[in-house]
Amino acid sequence: MTTTAQFPTTTAHGSHFDGQVLTPGTRGYDSARSVWNGMIDHYPKLIVQCASVADVVTAVRTARQRDLEIGVRCGGHNIAGLAVPHGGLMIDLTTMGRVTVDPVMRRARIQGGAMLGALDRAAQPFGLATTVGNVSHTGVGGLTLGGGMGWLARQYGLACDNVVSCTVVTADGDVVRTSADEHPDLFWGLRGGGGNFGIVVEFEFRLHPVGTRTLVAELTFPLDRAAAALRGWRDLAEEAARPATLTAEVSGDTVTLGYVWAGDPEAGRAMLPALRSIGVPSGEVMREFSYLELQTRDDSIEGHAYRRYWKGHYLPDLSDDAIGALVDRDLTDATLPGLSLQAYGGAIADVDDDATAFSHRRTRFEYVAAVKWSDPGEDSLRMGAARREAAKLDPFAVGAYVNALSDEGAAGVRRAYSDAKRARLTAVKDAYDPDNVFHLNHNIAPTRH
Repeated sequence: MTTTAQFPTTTAHGSHFDGQVLTPGTRGYDSARSVWNGMIDHYPKLIVQCASVADVVTAVRTARQRDLEIGVRCGGHNIAGLAVPHGGLMIDLTTMGRVTVDPVMRRARIQGGAMLGALDRAAQPFGLATTVGNVSHTGVGGLTLGGGMGWLARQYGLACDNVVSCTVVTADGDVVRTSADEHPDLFWGLRGGGGNFGIVVEFEFRLHPVGTRTLVAELTFPLDRAAAALRGWRDLAEEAARPATLTAEVSGDTVTLGYVWAGDPEAGRAMLPALRSIGVPSGEVMREFSYLELQTRDDSIEGHAYRRYWKGHYLPDLSDDAIGALVDRDLTDATLPGLSLQAYGGAIADVDDDATAFSHRRTRFEYVAAVKWSDPGEDSLRMGAARREAAKLDPFAVGAYVNALSDEGAAGVRRAYSDAKRARLTAVKDAYDPDNVFHLNHNIAPTRH
């Protein structure tokens, strides 16, 4: 254990501190402060790698005693790098990554620092899974607290819809269990309200018998023939069976349209004639994956080496005019971002909008304009291109996914939540974090701030 005079060697409960404390210049400090977005180059005063709930309590109380800003790291995928407080105290949960599966009760207990891949690997030997994202080194905590879209969401709801209970370290350093019956206001806020209300050190999830096989079908169209195909793809999304999540990607001068089928591949093939009816493609790919392969196939694409930026929208519909804006691309511009669409609906929309803090459940498509690059000299150019491309969809958008927000600040929070939701979230903030200790997030400010 590495310690420092600035941090106690015993926990708030009097036991031995089990984790490690890193300061600038110590071994492991630079790797611990590095996150998924290579643009983030922040230097915390302390990085506290917690190994137990008691360690987390001690870290929170120490930060408050020393008046240090708190950041919380799990997977480190937040595009704005909010996990890494410059000059503050970073609570690193990655050591707390244990997953325990009960295949009879179909439940998983997941420590707050676990990655999505750890959950998938623990549940799949039993043919079980629950909704998580599709890059395995994403943190369960950050994804779930913002909502949690994934390939199973149209069948079983978002990640946050599958949470049974949470154990939380609050801003006062208390440990509370939340569920539908225990601290129900906090439980409501944690399911979509982000990291505003405390540090979740354990989640309990429902698991579902999803099997172990999947199918991915994709048709590629040249950009100049893509509008008609996109209209057919849009209409197909309206009627698609729940195991299918329709996807679209625009990259360079090509558009790839298809679906991911989470379940029996033979059943998924029944949808191929409808997909092929949207137009004559320049290429077709159909592949079976194991569920674990599906969940890791984007890992190398989404690796940690690049500088990154994105802008996102929720689209209540995909009108012909919106499709026109999607395919209106200046192919002489080498800085153009990639665009993606993912269909919502199904079990996501089944849940009453007031049931959780997550909002915009009637959205039909999530849109993201994302760009990655290596040269710091291109930062302004690349970010500007993503903003311009996303702005074309502004007239068609209603709201945004909180996990897709980047540098929008308070304006982004207003897009993510309705006025009524923000008022209810503010009441939860007032009850559990009135001093806004946890503000390095897409912040719900308490009333007195």
